[in-house]
Amino acid sequence: MSTATKSDYTAKDIEVLEGLEPVRKRPSMYIGGVDARGLHHLLWEILDNSVDEYLAGECDRILVTLHKDGCSATISDNGRGIPVDMHPRLKKPALEVILTTLHSGGKFSNKNYARSGGLHGVGSSVVNALSSEMTATVHRDGFEWFQKFRQGKPVGTLQKVKPFRGRGTTIFFRPDEAIFRKTTFDTGVIRERLEDISYVHGGLTIVFTDDVKKETVEYSHPDGLVGYLNKLTNEGGKKPVTDQVFVASREEAAAKIEVVLRWSESTDEEIRSYANGIRTHAGGTHEAGLRGAVVKAVKNYLEIHEKVPKGIQLTAEDIREGVVAILSVFVAEPMFQGQTKERLNNPEITAQVDSIVRPAMENWFNNNPSLADAIIGRIVLAARARMASRDAAQDVRRKGPTTRRSTLPGKLVDCRSTKPEESEIFIVEGDSAGGSAVQGRDSRIQAVLPLRGKILNTESMATSKALLNQELKDLVETLGTGVGERFELRNLRYHKIILLMDADSDGNHIMTLLLGFFFRHMRELIRAGHVFLAQPPLYRIAVGKEIHYALTDADKEAFLASLPANRNPEISRFKGLGEMPFQFLAETTLHPDSRILLRVDIEAQLEADKTFDQLLGKDPALRYELIMSEANHVEDLDI
Repeated sequence: MSTATKSDYTAKDIEVLEGLEPVRKRPSMYIGGVDARGLHHLLWEILDNSVDEYLAGECDRILVTLHKDGCSATISDNGRGIPVDMHPRLKKPALEVILTTLHSGGKFSNKNYARSGGLHGVGSSVVNALSSEMTATVHRDGFEWFQKFRQGKPVGTLQKVKPFRGRGTTIFFRPDEAIFRKTTFDTGVIRERLEDISYVHGGLTIVFTDDVKKETVEYSHPDGLVGYLNKLTNEGGKKPVTDQVFVASREEAAAKIEVVLRWSESTDEEIRSYANGIRTHAGGTHEAGLRGAVVKAVKNYLEIHEKVPKGIQLTAEDIREGVVAILSVFVAEPMFQGQTKERLNNPEITAQVDSIVRPAMENWFNNNPSLADAIIGRIVLAARARMASRDAAQDVRRKGPTTRRSTLPGKLVDCRSTKPEESEIFIVEGDSAGGSAVQGRDSRIQAVLPLRGKILNTESMATSKALLNQELKDLVETLGTGVGERFELRNLRYHKIILLMDADSDGNHIMTLLLGFFFRHMRELIRAGHVFLAQPPLYRIAVGKEIHYALTDADKEAFLASLPANRNPEISRFKGLGEMPFQFLAETTLHPDSRILLRVDIEAQLEADKTFDQLLGKDPALRYELIMSEANHVEDLDI
């Protein structure tokens, strides 16, 4: 048996991926994954191109068709049509260049698209690369033009089909079954997206034809964001505090900003934000500007008019509780986080949103004193409820330090704060990881509870039997709420319960077991938004003095791909939290200012119930079915 040595590694081992090969090799770098979300992202990329024609003032109607097979779609617009003349340098039709070449397009300058969602010139070419078939039909220059592609490569040349008086672009594509786990589109997801877009772009009409269900619906909402806000509050059962809606907008060369907002009786805060027409699910600098402006406007009004009752200290969360808002910004050079554009990072937009919203809201209050009083009353009630919850929790703690310490597990490393609203607890895997977390934490507000090994699978277990497990008993006693019929959310000692596990199969298993326990036995913790997942990095990448942390392999590859060819990064992979220096853990995962947390929500009760039953239930056939259905899509198996 021969053993490979360093001398075996030569130039012939270096792969050079040409054209669109990198997209097919690493699709997750471009669309976020090959699951249902990534599949629909293909549709959004082509749709966004048509919307960009609307933003350029060249299109007012988009047709979207889901075909009978449910696995292919066509998007058509009445815009200018993709150019078909020869590219001067590449000596190919511009249409072919755009659909087969990464980083090609007309949106790198502001000449043709003053504001658009396309930045990198990769959207349509990525869709082409990940489709088993794509066709482009273009109407412009008095003719109809046609070209076909397979897996990103042209099938023949651009054809000049016939004379045609209209204009526009029609793209048909069929996602490649060799790439995606499933290629069936979800009609509900498409409908929701199209309706969102029609609200955000008030002058745009979108017609969706579902050939699977033989239905056609037209989305057109001239009332724009105000109509959208009414839809959110009505359908979400969020009773408005007042009928009036706060509206602020400004359009100038640097940006166009629109905000609609109202307070509701709901106890949560809902802000839907968009950047250049694209939903920014993870928020960003524009949302930060809106949140800050609302708080400052309310506080300024309260200070001037001395409206706050004595003894009440309002927090930002009190002020924004019940807020339902829609924020839409259009900027010339948007800086999105990643190709999937989930977060806007333009630093200047924070101040721009603040400068529009804050003075407009103060004037709104001043000109409508009865409305302002109703909203302030709602805010004060939120503050009183928070204070009552805090006092109830402190009453439990005031039973005496010996009582508290004697009833809490000895392995708990508690925080100094007695305010549940600012206290956090990290549930960690093992003593070594717990040690790193303890050293890196903020001891004032962050507690740590280490778990010894995997907890009990409680999926099909009575609560009383589950609590015979010492690890789960310690967890319930630490949180302070009780469990089952004795559960009292107001007694929760920490308002952030953060699961911090290794990013490997064992860590994922423990996290699933904990989520299963919370879902079955303490579900109100999830519903109230108190359960979070920490996101420790897998890699530390040093490029000179610059340090970058990557959460996943895809993040690492994307960062490395963005580096200049002459940079030599040093890459370190963290094998586990216990082996990560506590300074790194603190910087990346523990400190509130620099970490990323994922809040656990229950969006679909039945789907969540089914998933936990599959993963943790007694019937192994369900797990076998789930494993076999996903087996072909596993690239690296962690055993």
